[in-house]
Amino acid sequence: MEKIQYTVEGKEITLYPADRGDMPLVVLNNFSGDGASVVEALDGLGRAEVNLLCVGNLLWDHDMVPWDCPPLSPEDTPCTGGADAYLRLLTEEILPGATERVKGTPAWLGLAGYSLAGLFALYACYRCDRFDRVASMSGSLWFPGFKDYVLGHEMKRRPDRLYISLGDAEAKTRQPLLRTVRDHTEAIVAHYEEQGLPVTWELNPGNHFRDAALRSAKGIAAIL
Repeated sequence: MEKIQYTVEGKEITLYPADRGDMPLVVLNNFSGDGASVVEALDGLGRAEVNLLCVGNLLWDHDMVPWDCPPLSPEDTPCTGGADAYLRLLTEEILPGATERVKGTPAWLGLAGYSLAGLFALYACYRCDRFDRVASMSGSLWFPGFKDYVLGHEMKRRPDRLYISLGDAEAKTRQPLLRTVRDHTEAIVAHYEEQGLPVTWELNPGNHFRDAALRSAKGIAAIL
């Protein structure tokens, strides 16, 4: 598997280029690793040709969140809203550099993410119009104020395809905020369906930490 690795302002970029030209370019923001496990899972699903751009070394609780959120537990760290700043870096520097490294011109741009990166993927739809297709896998849609934000704002552009998934056991937790994740996710999906958006909604077996690479691959495959 060919991969091109470089850095942009401290972010670790791994590009898995498609063999053919003019294939879609999908951005996957990573909690850790270079996305190799997701590429392997995509291959197992018989993936279509795609340029996959994995971004790592993120300040996870900053880059992926739209605004501040206190720690969920005494051992946790607070979230400090840096999504807008990271989105500018992604659209103004990371994406242009990636498009120069792939063959031809990407047919369309996609954005995908798991957990807080799934939250970021949906939030980005309301802050820019760059992404044609979006996938949010086990997205942290419990995030305080996010459901109301979605219900009260318009996307900058309507995605051609939208995929949202969750584990069926993710809401089974003692943490009050995390317990809301399924209700909030289903409310957001219903809102998108009411708007006539082409959204695919999927429940996967297990909690938040089960089959993250496979779930990510399924979401990316769903928007290809």
